[in-house]
Amino acid sequence: MKYLCLAHEEEGLFKAMPHEQWLALRQETLDYVQSLKASGHLIATHALQSARHGVLVRVRNHDLVTSDGPFAETKEQLGGIFLIEAHDFNEALRIASRWPSARLGTIEVRPVEETLRKKNRYGD
Repeated sequence: MKYLCLAHEEEGLFKAMPHEQWLALRQETLDYVQSLKASGHLIATHALQSARHGVLVRVRNHDLVTSDGPFAETKEQLGGIFLIEAHDFNEALRIASRWPSARLGTIEVRPVEETLRKKNRYGD
């Protein structure tokens, strides 16, 4: 089963990090990415640019409404994603817990819907 892991990070924490510490964390992350690829668990991973570069898009009453970022009233922003294949939810949680930035932020793990449901969007 596929799981999307959303890495929520506090930009300020990374900006304040000493360069050597950032390089070590970056290398640890790249090494973990390689091990997930080798084990067949990793489907895709992408870092995101700062939320300052994002735009929210909404259509209300047929009108396009956009909002520049950052958007959330929280310190953590979505910093990246990784799509994994796991046997079950517990294995997906174990994989996400080993992602290096989980020590600094939050990794949200969500099962992927392979197709859009016919009955309702968020049914159990």
